[in-house]
Amino acid sequence: MNETLHLSLHTTDWLNLFLHYLSLSLLSLGGALVTAPEMHRYLVAEQNWLTEPQFSASISIAQAAPGPNILFVALMGWNIGLNAGSMTAGLLGMLITMTGIMIPSSLFTYTATRWVHHNRELRSVRAFKQGMGPIVVGLMLATGWILASTHSTLSKDWPLWLLTTAIIPVVLKTKIHILWLLLIGAALGWFGLV
Repeated sequence: MNETLHLSLHTTDWLNLFLHYLSLSLLSLGGALVTAPEMHRYLVAEQNWLTEPQFSASISIAQAAPGPNILFVALMGWNIGLNAGSMTAGLLGMLITMTGIMIPSSLFTYTATRWVHHNRELRSVRAFKQGMGPIVVGLMLATGWILASTHSTLSKDWPLWLLTTAIIPVVLKTKIHILWLLLIGAALGWFGLV
């Protein structure tokens, strides 16, 4: 059963939510999804504004839906607003979280891209670009771990873990399009094999 919360959010709570997403925006170098562990800590563990299922569902729905995956931020804001009691608050939550996550990173990306383009031959620019790769991969692994550990245990869901482990080298070593692998995973799930 999907539990909901009944929140009483004040202006300072909405402002704190906006400020938190402003700060997360500057950490989202690999995309907003890499900040999901921090969002989880703040929204679920610290503030209790979202339940575990609402948090995971926000990410899952946005990943499955066509379009940019940053929409999970809007879904989190929407769920916070609904937990506060109304669709209007849901719209406010969407506006606050999306504005907070988009403005700083968009301005920073625009400015940095122009600067890097003009200075692409500098050794420091090349080193920075190479050094960011492992950080982004680490943040993505942390996000995957949080999503996997909230709903799955190795002893109960071993076929799913086995499939995931088997797919990793296929993705890394072959040129099979990811959509085919998603289709295979969906078919296995449809037939109850994972």
